[in-house]
Amino acid sequence: MKPIAVPDNPKYFSVALALGGVCQVGQVLVLREFLMVFHGNELSFGVVLAAWMLWVGVGSRCSARILERRIGARSVLSACSCLAAVLLPATIIAIRVLRAAFTVTPGTYLSILDMVVSAVAVVAPLCLVLGAIFVAISRLAREAVFSVGTVGAGRTYIGEAIGNSIGGIIFSLLAVRYLGPLTTAVAASIVLAAGAGFAASGDARFRLADRAVAAPAVIAIVLLASTPFLGAVDRYGFDLQWRTFAPAYDLIETRHSRYGAISVAGRDEQVSFFQSGNFVFSSSGNDAETRFEEQDAVVFAHMTMLQHPAPRRVLIIGGGVRGTLREILRHPVESVTYVELDDVLTAAAISHAPEESRAALEDARVRLVHGDGRFFVKRDPATYDVILVDVPDPSTAVLNRFFTQEFFREARARLADGGVFVTALATTADLRGLTTVNQNATVFHTLSSVFARVLATGDRALVFFADDSPDATDGPVSSDPAVLAQRLGERRIAAGDFSRAHIELFLRDDHVRRVNWILRNHGRSQEAHREPPRAPPAMLPSLAEQLAADADAAPVVTRRFINSDMRPIGYFYTLVKWSVLTRADHARYLQRLANIRLSWTIAPFGAAVLGAIALFALGSRRERFAAASARFAVFTAVFTTGISTMSIQIALIFVFQSVYGFVYEMVGVIVAIFMAGLAVGTIVVRARFGETANARMLAAIQLAITVFSLVVAVLLPWTTTIPSPTGAFVVFATITFLAGALNGADFPLAVACRLKARPGTEKATGAVYGTELFGACLGSLIAGVVLAPIFGIVACCIFASLANAAAFLTLVISESSKAGRVYA
Repeated sequence: MKPIAVPDNPKYFSVALALGGVCQVGQVLVLREFLMVFHGNELSFGVVLAAWMLWVGVGSRCSARILERRIGARSVLSACSCLAAVLLPATIIAIRVLRAAFTVTPGTYLSILDMVVSAVAVVAPLCLVLGAIFVAISRLAREAVFSVGTVGAGRTYIGEAIGNSIGGIIFSLLAVRYLGPLTTAVAASIVLAAGAGFAASGDARFRLADRAVAAPAVIAIVLLASTPFLGAVDRYGFDLQWRTFAPAYDLIETRHSRYGAISVAGRDEQVSFFQSGNFVFSSSGNDAETRFEEQDAVVFAHMTMLQHPAPRRVLIIGGGVRGTLREILRHPVESVTYVELDDVLTAAAISHAPEESRAALEDARVRLVHGDGRFFVKRDPATYDVILVDVPDPSTAVLNRFFTQEFFREARARLADGGVFVTALATTADLRGLTTVNQNATVFHTLSSVFARVLATGDRALVFFADDSPDATDGPVSSDPAVLAQRLGERRIAAGDFSRAHIELFLRDDHVRRVNWILRNHGRSQEAHREPPRAPPAMLPSLAEQLAADADAAPVVTRRFINSDMRPIGYFYTLVKWSVLTRADHARYLQRLANIRLSWTIAPFGAAVLGAIALFALGSRRERFAAASARFAVFTAVFTTGISTMSIQIALIFVFQSVYGFVYEMVGVIVAIFMAGLAVGTIVVRARFGETANARMLAAIQLAITVFSLVVAVLLPWTTTIPSPTGAFVVFATITFLAGALNGADFPLAVACRLKARPGTEKATGAVYGTELFGACLGSLIAGVVLAPIFGIVACCIFASLANAAAFLTLVISESSKAGRVYA
């Protein structure tokens, strides 16, 4: 084995480290800011990452062409680093005022088309120069050792990967906890500018008289001098963002949390709370004379408690501060466990909530737990008479975790005998519209797959009550207003905002029968997700008769109407519903995604193999076609590796959220592990093969990625069942590291093969690096927007496997030609 080479000039390796760190920090910051604009919608992960990869790839290709024209690499590095240092904080501000570019109603969800257009436009300047910097550093590193081979590209790739790892760890452990987004962006920009100035000095001493050195130094000094004013600029940026988001509301304050930004907005006597741009809840202000905003919470709390004949132990997940907790304590309970994810959100809510809500948190019967509610249910050994889940609709993958079959099973295991589970959707209970009934029927059928009985009803929201009693008439949950009114009277509850009239309105017999009949019967045909619900009969059967009729009814279409961790279809339906309600002119783009067939995403890989066969056949007659066959095979391998690694990363992020409940704080660590694997893979391959063009080894790596992706498809569903968080993280870390290592092993071999087929070091480096990023762009878009939410997480892994299987076959076909054999 050849010894692992170390950088001959540490200056270029150090700026590669800086580039990697800035790319990682910048990418996470941009993702976070876009999440705010897109209401926490994780579809933006796929879209933003795709736009990021696209423009970095374009930048690397453009830089390669510029350097071919004998423009100095030092000048390119200096100029692009200065631009990147300024553009990173400027991009953060630009994203915050992004909504002003769209003529949308305040509070409206931006459509998938808006998401794509804005991401592609906003990140373009920054990513173009970041891509150019990579190729410029590769050129300088190559010239430092007087090489015409791939040594510069390999070392730059390793340095950038290590820098990504360092940047990810620093962000997750320090920046996200102690620094604001703008401060973090400026700090990263200073590091990049300083590193570029240091590297631009070349082998000479650091001289400010040299313009390539002076420009980055001046930028770094200016940015450093601006740090005392960043807090004010940051607040002003949030204020501008809020004016475009909800101009009728006053932004009271913004607090930064490890889980995202907490915004508190007020209007008249109402106070609303948002997390990462997603509405959480509203309450009356602490000076409000009326409590209209809390009326929904009052009805929700009392109807929940009355569904159990004698509730003693209660678990609340989310929403307690909005008034739910206070009303539950009016019942004769012994203990209430209230779980809220974010202590910063709780602190903000307490400071603006009415006195009665603050006093409820101090009640001796209340235990406040800050942590993920799903994680708490999985690990808590206690049992409860009532479990109430008071979280927003599943409009994000994080929220969807509380509406999946897996969570309902975990909650059922925590219920005592005769216990009641309750959740709700902020939706019209009359079920008008296909998008609304798709969402509501999915939650109903998912609950029904776990609990013996489910009752759906409501007025301004749709509430689901579930128990495990096999007898339709003997369980704790009741649709009879007289039963609940009797329980209310027996408890002698002093609740001026709730009375028997609320019960009778909530449980109107004709309304209850109609709602449950529609939900129970929708979703039992293959095309139900495209067809409006059937009209109910004139004489509606009772709930007991409806439940009995299920035995003879067609089965529910599981793929379309059972929401699960590995197939979050409820999340997709919720996005479609809100898109129709708030951006109807663009809703059709999102709705059409549901019509996509999985085979459509696979067809291009078959076309690639057919193309390779055609070139092979032509190559047996003409040499130029044989050379084209070799180049086509190499670029197919690089392109599909980008697709597969990003598809697996998207799958890992979704599953990580299912297990841990959040990703923003840990996304830096996830990417750090991936990049550490990438660096190791590159180092090992360079140590073993040096600059040798070995297409057979490249083909072997494609086969390894194919098999690896299939193994991951099997492992990920199992990972969600691991009870130990440490054990689950070890599995995630191992998969992520191996994915990075396979990606890293691919790059130096591909560059060497490309250079063998057509000379031109920087051109080969830019072409391979750009092609890999283009593949990552496509993989991110398809996996994040289509595969994960519609076909499921496993589909992302199968898609990745098929992509590299096509690449493997293409390389094998090429190796059979004359041009292919020169690589062996």
